[in-house]
Amino acid sequence: MEQTAAQLSDAFAHIRLILGFVVSLSIARLLTGLARFVQHPDKIRPDAVHLLWSFSILLLLVHFWWWEFWLGVIPVWTFALYAFLLLFVLQLFLLTALLYPDSIAEYAGYGDYFMRRRAWFFGLLASVNLFDVVDTLIKGEHHAVRYSWDYWVQAPAYVALSLIAVWTANRKFHLAFVILNLAWQIFFIAEAFTTLG
Repeated sequence: MEQTAAQLSDAFAHIRLILGFVVSLSIARLLTGLARFVQHPDKIRPDAVHLLWSFSILLLLVHFWWWEFWLGVIPVWTFALYAFLLLFVLQLFLLTALLYPDSIAEYAGYGDYFMRRRAWFFGLLASVNLFDVVDTLIKGEHHAVRYSWDYWVQAPAYVALSLIAVWTANRKFHLAFVILNLAWQIFFIAEAFTTLG
């Protein structure tokens, strides 16, 4: 069945609404988790690696919502495409839930918790980066050509670094990875996404 311009616009608005709900829940979970450090400074102490990943995922969520604007150029909407996007955004929510679980009572703190649950976190992070490449390709060639070579090597690089992060508990590696990640995100946003044009 061919979709009219009005149907495409309605589909885009409907899907953005659902994605927006999940992104909003993700941001709320992150902000609530971050607020715990202010609310209970003597009970809950921040960990540098965990805290930097929290800021990184917050930036990723804001960035994700911005780059999904280009979904408006998709000429035909299918359930498979909708399911793909929903799975993409659900992974982002799970990253926030892994950063801020309901309780860390059985752990020595957020640093201990993060290191002991790093396989889940970095497995999802690798998957999110692969989904991002597919998401870019879905938006069409006119969108994909906006990016230089560095974008196309970032997904395999993130997968490789995430696999190393799953394997090692070395704090220096994890601190270097999250700092590199934040620097890359800021560079990429400045290079590719300062305007919608």
